[in-house]
Amino acid sequence: MSPRTVNRRDFLITGGTAAAAAALALRSPAFARKLQRKKSRVVLVRHAEATDRLNRTDGEVLAGMLDEAMAALFNAQDAATAWSGIIRPDDAVGIKTNVWSYLRTPTELEDIVRARLRGAGVDDKRISVDDRGVHDNAAFRSATALINMRPMRTHHWSGLGTLIKNYIMFIDRPSDWHGDSCADLAAIWKQQRLAERTRLNVLVMLTPLFHGSGAHHFNPEYVWRYNGLILGTDPVAVDAVGARIIEAKRRAFFGEERPINPPPKHIDLAQTRHGLGVADPARIDLVTLGWKKDMLIEKL
Repeated sequence: MSPRTVNRRDFLITGGTAAAAAALALRSPAFARKLQRKKSRVVLVRHAEATDRLNRTDGEVLAGMLDEAMAALFNAQDAATAWSGIIRPDDAVGIKTNVWSYLRTPTELEDIVRARLRGAGVDDKRISVDDRGVHDNAAFRSATALINMRPMRTHHWSGLGTLIKNYIMFIDRPSDWHGDSCADLAAIWKQQRLAERTRLNVLVMLTPLFHGSGAHHFNPEYVWRYNGLILGTDPVAVDAVGARIIEAKRRAFFGEERPINPPPKHIDLAQTRHGLGVADPARIDLVTLGWKKDMLIEKL
């Protein structure tokens, strides 16, 4: 398929919010059958020099990775075309980041995304970046578009800290969602039109955390320079790809099957119980770009 410009109608039909599509499916059995066959496109991009031996991020390399992945995700001629297809100049955009001190969303990535939004015509005053304050942040409540991005890591309550989980800070009492391994995190996306407003999900896999125990665990022994980003419009599909990479790393590191504990059941349930997106590997169209060494995943 040749590259083409992606407009907002294309985004809603081919990429957009799976939750909104699921709502349509409830009213149309024919649409429901089509949705069940639909694949979610996910792009994994890696670069050997995205981080150095001290795990410091190279902003220029990261910008190139993001641009390449955006063009591939939206089948666009370049990244600028892709951004213009999902963002309008009159959008107010909230970038939901993650500031956990041990492994935060790189500030370089926040700055790159802000720059790309400005390139799409959005005034800098209409762009907000926040994590733990989003619940009370008026800019996020009024935002017409959201960009969701965070690092992947093992997590004491949910098994994995994922893009799905990244929206827990929109809730008044996040701890209320910790029961049953945070099984129903996807339900949060049905509040405040979060699924409908989210235009892009970026799972940061530069130096993921693949093992640990206890609340707020972190051990440098269990991070590695994977040097990747995973992009998609479907947060469930992106998280499912990231989870498989973490599982593969655990097998390689421990030399045996070492299931994530607790199991990150919220990813599968996001599809089967909540209709947020696609976790089934057979329904994920994975595109891999860049550095291939120790990729830990090729096909789904």
